[in-house]
Parts: sequence; C-alpha cells; structure tokens
Amino acid sequence: MRYLVRSLILLVLLYPCGAAIADEYPARPVTMIVPFSAGGPGDVIARILGSAMSATLKQSIVIENVVGAGGTLGTNRVAKAAPDGYTLLLMHVGQATAPALYAKLPFDPVGDFAMIGLVTDVPMILVARPNFPAKDLKELITQIRNAGDKITFGNVGLGSASQLCGLMFMSATDTKLTPIYYKGGGPALNDVIAGHIDVYCDPATGPTPYIQSSTIKGYAITSKKRVATLPEVPTSAEAGVPAFDVTTWYGLYAPRGTPKPVIEQLVSALQTALKDPVLISRFAELSMAPVEPERATPEALEAFLKAEIGKWGKIIKAAGIEPQ
Repeated sequence: MRYLVRSLILLVLLYPCGAAIADEYPARPVTMIVPFSAGGPGDVIARILGSAMSATLKQSIVIENVVGAGGTLGTNRVAKAAPDGYTLLLMHVGQATAPALYAKLPFDPVGDFAMIGLVTDVPMILVARPNFPAKDLKELITQIRNAGDKITFGNVGLGSASQLCGLMFMSATDTKLTPIYYKGGGPALNDVIAGHIDVYCDPATGPTPYIQSSTIKGYAITSKKRVATLPEVPTSAEAGVPAFDVTTWYGLYAPRGTPKPVIEQLVSALQTALKDPVLISRFAELSMAPVEPERATPEALEAFLKAEIGKWGKIIKAAGIEPQ
C-alpha cells in the first residue's frame, strides 16, 4: 500500500512537468546553427525560416554559422548540445551523405537527433560555360562521352551539393567528368562564367540570375516541375534523363532527448512558418518552395533521412569515394 501511495504522489508531481515545459518554452532566444558560411543558400534559408518561426514562438531565433569539416562541425555541436530546444540545426542532404563520406563520424545522423521536419527541396541546375557548343542536355551528354574525361566539372568539395550532383549526373548518364575543386560556390560559378571550367551543378539559388541574363547556359533542372523563375529550362526528366534526380533538401533538427512538448511547439512553429506568405514569396525568388505540411513532421523527416542515407551510400560507394 505504501508503494502505491508513493507511486501516486510521484505521478501527481511529475504530470505537470511536460505541460510546464511547453508553457515556459521558449523563455529566451533560440539558436539555429547553420554548418555553412554566411551568405550561402543554407544561411539564407535559415534566416528566412528563423524570422517566420520567431513570430509564432514569440522569441527571436539567432542564426549561428559554424563552418568546417564539410558541415559536420556544426552538426556535431547540435548533437552534443543540451536537449532543451534552445539549440537547433538546419542541415541539408549532407546529413544523409556523412555516414558514407566520413570514417569516424562523431555523431549518429539519425540517433543523436530529435527530428522536427523537412523545410524545403532546393532543385539543382546543371549549367555550362556560355560558349559550350551543346544546345541541349542530349547533345551535352554526347559531347561528354566523345571527349572521354576531358570535360571539366566544378566541385566545391567532399559532401558538397555540387559534388553530389556531379556523382548523380555521371551515374545517371554513364559519363566521366574531371573534377576541378573550389573552396566555395562563388568562385566555381565565376569560373563557369569566365569559361575556365566547362560544367557545374549548383542549387538553383545560385545560377538563376546568370541563366536569366544568358551569362551561362542552363541545361536541366532536377525538380519534378519547371521553376517559375526559369521557365525555359527543362526538368531532367523532360530532357531525357529521369534518373538525374537530386535535390539539396533541408531538414530541421534538435538534440536527442529534447522534451516532446518542446518538439511539438517547434513542429507547430515550422508548419505555420511554411504557410507564411512572406516566406513563400522569398523562397520563390530563390527558385524553391516550402514542403507540403505532411512532410514538415518528425516522422516524415526520419523516414526520408533513412531512405536518403541508403540511396547516397550506394552512389558514393559506386563512385569509388573512400571515407575520410
């Protein structure tokens, strides 16, 4: 009887805790870590998203850029942070490719995080120098095959969107490109414009204005539908290569162990933000759109992340890339 009374008292004392956490959160500004440099696509997305979510949370969201080790430095910072909802991570497809690229990853991309939801899928665009002779994707592939491995391809490094896009393109078309490595997307794009490299693949946020001005050639966009800002650029499927399917998707995470009431508040704030007309408009200017509400959930993000880990693991292994 004594143990029963103690158990009942304990339940009464503990029951309000979850509600109290939800009622009090957030009591101070929230930090959203972006494991990339300021001004890049991930940083821009984080600032748009953070502004929209802060309106619901009634607290500011501070963006912190933690750069290094292909995004794993900032990601690890969140994995090791206090699970209180005050440290979040906005990470792209690199969350799925890291297990295949790094031999001693300091975190588990799935197990060390509490999922919040997917945010957006940013399509990739395959572009070439302005004087490249191919008039469409079919001709581009033919010329690459005829040239052997002499066609150069801009690459921003291990795990970068440009590298992944290049691997997917070569896998889908059975071609070989020679990578030229850069420290950032800006220099790579500048060298395409200047004609120093032949081909480059980048999230749509970068090349769009240069394609619009005919400064570079756009051959295919990897979304399932054409984007409004580039109506003349066909999708990869329309151009005859449906297997060339790659997006730089972004997901929102918290450290493992973050209380469920806090996660529920963050999910609600995310879903409200993705319906915000200002966010939708600003995303559209960057040739992207927020995900559907059913994808902006912990369950959807976890399932998608696991599928992407399997998908990219096979592609990276097939490319002969050894984990570092």
